[in-house]
Amino acid sequence: MSQTEIQTQQTLKSEVFHLREELQLRDQLVQQLSQELFRLVKGNTTFLPAPELSERNQSQMLALREQLQGVEQQVAFYQQQIADRDAEIYHLRQTVQELTDRSRMLEQVVQELPQIYRQKFAERLGPVKEKLAQLQRENRQLHAELQSVSYRLAAKSRSASGRLDLPSFQRLGADRPSLPSFGNA
Repeated sequence: MSQTEIQTQQTLKSEVFHLREELQLRDQLVQQLSQELFRLVKGNTTFLPAPELSERNQSQMLALREQLQGVEQQVAFYQQQIADRDAEIYHLRQTVQELTDRSRMLEQVVQELPQIYRQKFAERLGPVKEKLAQLQRENRQLHAELQSVSYRLAAKSRSASGRLDLPSFQRLGADRPSLPSFGNA
């Protein structure tokens, strides 16, 4: 969850809390007013206002009813705002949960990647090792055949001449070996 989402969520929570406090306060005021009105009406059964007081009381009652309607409308408005904010908070919590789950899944995938790469590399390396071993066996076999053929060829050339193939020297004098000359150096 990003920092802005956290701040937005905290701001929403504080607004919801503030609206609920206002709603409670208005509910208390309405309750007090209704209790006071009930007490006045119930307590004074012999109370019959004079006509001029009656008109004044009716205008006050009308004003109180209008205030009560205004308060009820505000309460309904705030309740709707609270419901909207609750729905938004619920949606944000779901989003946070989904992102957390996705993040965990991605972390697990990232942690498993080295093992997967090692496994794939080992799978690809297996045939290469087998081919290398086969080529080494063929090389040893060919080397052995080459040595065998070389040995047989050498043996054959020795047996054909009956003697060793040594360099021959010309004899110039009876007992004197000839030395190479360097000309007029």
